[in-house]
Amino acid sequence: MHKALVAKLLGGAIVMFAFAVFAMPPLYRLACDVLGIGPQQYSAYEEAAAAVDESRTVKVQFMSTNQGAMPWVFEPAQFEVEVHPGERAEVAYYAKNTTSRDMVAQAIPSVVPISAVDYLHKIECFCFERQPLGAGEETDMKLVFFVDPELPKSVGTLTLSYSVFDITDRVASEVSLN
Repeated sequence: MHKALVAKLLGGAIVMFAFAVFAMPPLYRLACDVLGIGPQQYSAYEEAAAAVDESRTVKVQFMSTNQGAMPWVFEPAQFEVEVHPGERAEVAYYAKNTTSRDMVAQAIPSVVPISAVDYLHKIECFCFERQPLGAGEETDMKLVFFVDPELPKSVGTLTLSYSVFDITDRVASEVSLN
């Protein structure tokens, strides 16, 4: 009786693992393509920044996450800055490919609180492009942004988080299709 239960539980765990590793990434990409979200929606903010509001400051925090089995070191060079709304700021994220093979990554941003998404404007961002790194290569990736002066005064802290994904196989399959 216990052997049958253990076998069923083990089989279920294997199926869930296989689903998460092999089925979820293509389903995620398909959902992003169908819904029109994902890397293609991120582009540089092209409007001029409004006048700087020196009467207040906003704290912008930076986080990073490696998705799946992404073997890179990926982290912000600094974990927070204080800016005046309308003021341009420049920070960097550090990335290192710790493997012995060339890889390509894509970073996907998210902003918390979600109500502040429309007020954090990226002028230049590594998330706009795929990030190829050779085996053992490292780089600092630039982010230039400003917080819109129209940000509600009730929001004093924004958190900008990037999740980095390994898209090496996807890029290789796109190249082989062309």
